[in-house]
Order: sequence, then C-alpha cells, then structure tokens
Amino acid sequence: MTDRSHAEALDAADPLAPFRDRFVVADPDVVYADGNSLGRLPVQTAERLDLLVQDWGDRIVSGWPDWIELPVRVGDLIGRVIGADPGETLACDSTTVNLYKLASAALDRRPGPIVIHEHDFPTDRYVLEGLAAARGLELRRIAEPTAEAMPDDAALVVLSHVSYRSGVLADLPAITEAAHDRGALVLWDLSHSAGAVPVELTQSGVDLAVGCTYKYLNAGPGAPAFLYVRRELQDELRSPIQGWFGQRDQFAMGPSYEPAEGIERFLAGTPPILGLTAVEVGAELTLEAGVGRLAEKSAALTELTIALYDDRLEPLGFTLETPRDPARRGAHVSIGHDDGWQVCRALIERADVIPDFRPPDSIRLGFAPLYSRFVDVWSAVDRLAGLVESGEYREVDAAGARVT
Repeated sequence: MTDRSHAEALDAADPLAPFRDRFVVADPDVVYADGNSLGRLPVQTAERLDLLVQDWGDRIVSGWPDWIELPVRVGDLIGRVIGADPGETLACDSTTVNLYKLASAALDRRPGPIVIHEHDFPTDRYVLEGLAAARGLELRRIAEPTAEAMPDDAALVVLSHVSYRSGVLADLPAITEAAHDRGALVLWDLSHSAGAVPVELTQSGVDLAVGCTYKYLNAGPGAPAFLYVRRELQDELRSPIQGWFGQRDQFAMGPSYEPAEGIERFLAGTPPILGLTAVEVGAELTLEAGVGRLAEKSAALTELTIALYDDRLEPLGFTLETPRDPARRGAHVSIGHDDGWQVCRALIERADVIPDFRPPDSIRLGFAPLYSRFVDVWSAVDRLAGLVESGEYREVDAAGARVT
C-alpha cells in the first residue's frame, strides 16, 4: 500500500482525475500540498475574468444591472455546496468581517457568555475577544469542541468545523443540537471544510456560518468570503454594519437605514465583482465534481498520507497530529517535528514540495481533491523522508519569516 505503484493505481481509478487538467499547473514537477491554504487557479477563472474586464471596458457603469445580484447568485451556489437552502447564503466581504457581523447580530438578540475553542483560528478568537470586551461579556474557552463541552448558560457558541491546525473534524450536528438544547445560537466557521467534506447546514439546524472561498473553492487569494443565516432567523437579526447594499430601498437614497428583508440585509458595501466572478467559477467546479465525490477522495488522500507517515515518517521522529479515524478528520494532515520550520522550508527550497507550517512545530499537508493526485502524496512523503534521512534540511536557514 505504500509503494508508488499503489498510488498510481489509485490515480488510474480516480473519477475526479480529469479535473486536474482544468487548473493551471505551471510546473508539473512541483508537488502542491497547500490546497488547504490557497487553491490552484482554475483555467476557466482566467478566461471569465478576461471577459469581464472586456465587458467593464465596453459597458462601464451600464454593466451594473447584470452585476448587482452576484452576491446573492454566487451565495446560492455556495449554499448548494454547504447544504443550505436558496436565499440563506451570501458571497461577500471577508471571513473576519462576516464573523463580526453575525456574532454581533446574534449577541444583540441575546447577550450572554460566548464559547470558543481555545485553539481555534486566530481571527475568530480575536474578533470574539473584541466583542466580549466591548460588551462586557464573558468569553469562555473550551479545550475540545464536543457536544459534552457545551455549557448551560452560553448565548453564542462559535467553532470551526475543521481545525485549521490539526485537521480535526468537529461533530457539527451533535454540537449544534447540544447548544440548542441549552438555549445558545451556534456560528460555524466552514473555512477548512467547504468544498472538501460534507456540510449539511439546513439539515443540521445550524443557525449561522461563515467561511472563505480561496481554499477548497479555489477562488483566489483574498477572494470574497461567504455567510449563512438560517431563514427563520434572518428577520430577527440586524447587521451591525448598516451599509447601503443592505438597505431596503437602496437607490431611494433615504435619510435613514431600514434593513432589507431576508439574507440581503447582511450585505454592506459595493460588492467586488471581479472577485465574485472568481468565486462563481470555483463553486461551479465544486458542484460539477460533486461534494460527495470530493469528500470520498479527501478521505482517500488523507488515508494514504497517514499510511505513508506510518511507513516513512514516524520512524524519523515525526508525530501525527490528525485523527486516524476518517470520520473525525478534514482534508489535511498535520505532522509535527522538533525542527518543523526548517523541514518545511527545506521541502519548498530543495525538494519542490509546497506545504505550510503552523507554530510551534506543525507541517500541514493539504492535498485538495479537485486537482491533487495520489502520486503527489507519495512523492511529497518520499521527498520529505529523504530530506530528514540525509539531514539536508539542517542546511536551511532556521530564521522565521512573516508568511509561513
């Protein structure tokens, strides 16, 4: 199971293999293992953006009637990826801004203690720390995101579906139910799950969600994010950013703000049309491939990664930080090493493998299912083992850098 021929056989049987040709692969010798951080560029995105730029040049402001509904239209596409009904998802702003909007709106509805995971992604923790401080609310940090950890008096629970560091997959339905039983609203961050693992928001009764589009949805660096609000909650909540795109009668230019009905009340400023067009392509590709098939391939890619870890990396002093149970992990595998930063840099600089690093010692291997091959997994681990076996990684500068 751990030789190259096994990986080649898996590629030969992979129904998603043709999708790789629909992405830009500038150097086929480079193994890309950072799709959990930034997805590859779809060929169609470049083509569609070229057309949009030409359209902008030809029509100038007269193009707005065709562009103005993009946040809703693209939002509905993303909604199909994350198991939401039409009219429950918007493509807009950044994950950080959307998290602030939804958390603030939820706390306006019911003030009270906020629950977060102590090791969750920094922007989530920072936003909620700020909201708690500004409102004089208690911020509770739990050690593990489980149904049993839900307290009895929380007003808002904010958790990531997949841990950015370890790849642990939280039990979204069970945690949501447990929080609801205790009277709390739940806000999920889907940044590391949308497009890679199954998400069923409506079916699970989820209240609120946010996520980015530049990882497994392949929308490009800094692409617009998305937010989700369960339909029954939409008219009960009010966005703290009262922008003109969330106004009931936008072009009346009235003297005071009245929120639009439904999901559009969570819009704020003028939407970035170029960015939303890239999101649209990424969501369309994801839906064409099928979330179920993508999830199956993600599980198979991570299963092979762990098998190769057992065979090649554990004997070299690496530790596995991601669950072995495929039902408990997302689409990336995190491995630890005492010299993790140097090993990661050596992979990039000397072995043509691009992973990423998270302090203090974690190397994340993210093989996105739309374009990654099983042989990529084999090559990445083989080259990684070679660097450590030879000690060559120690020749790389151990000094840190801003981008890891």
